[in-house]
Amino acid sequence: MLIVILTLVVDTIATLLGGVLLLRFWMQAVRVRPPSSVAQFTFQLSDWLVRPLRRVVPGVGGYDWASLIGAFLIVLLASSVLFISRAPVEVVLFKSLQRFLQWILYGFMALLIIEAIFSWVNPHAPLAPFVRALNEPLLRPIRKVVPLVGSLDLSLLVALILLQIAQVLVGMIIVLR
Repeated sequence: MLIVILTLVVDTIATLLGGVLLLRFWMQAVRVRPPSSVAQFTFQLSDWLVRPLRRVVPGVGGYDWASLIGAFLIVLLASSVLFISRAPVEVVLFKSLQRFLQWILYGFMALLIIEAIFSWVNPHAPLAPFVRALNEPLLRPIRKVVPLVGSLDLSLLVALILLQIAQVLVGMIIVLR
């Protein structure tokens, strides 16, 4: 019972911090300048880890690798709770990799759902252009293949389905190991 509660607390904190680190990496990768409130939240929550990592892992190719590696370190640390249940190192490493890939896929899904909500509720909301810019690299190739149906853009739906398929494949790869 206590291990379940500990796992819940650790997973919640790790998911929040890992999500912020992945968002920080993605914002920099797609060259999107965040609104000041998002930037302040993201940088204050992650600078304690990213700044020291940048001394070891510099940005190469215009990417903030320290943020991405930081997110993986957080998931690895959170998965180390499995050691309490006497899981072998290989299991912890594979579980960490699976969870890291799932975080990335769930993050993309969340961004797509947020964009859909903005388009229904308030397409002119202050955060809407920011979210749209974060989703553009995912949706651009799909929009080339999936035409508009009337004035309806189905690329969001197609992207969500593709991400769910990727989620299933990630789960299967780790299980087949």
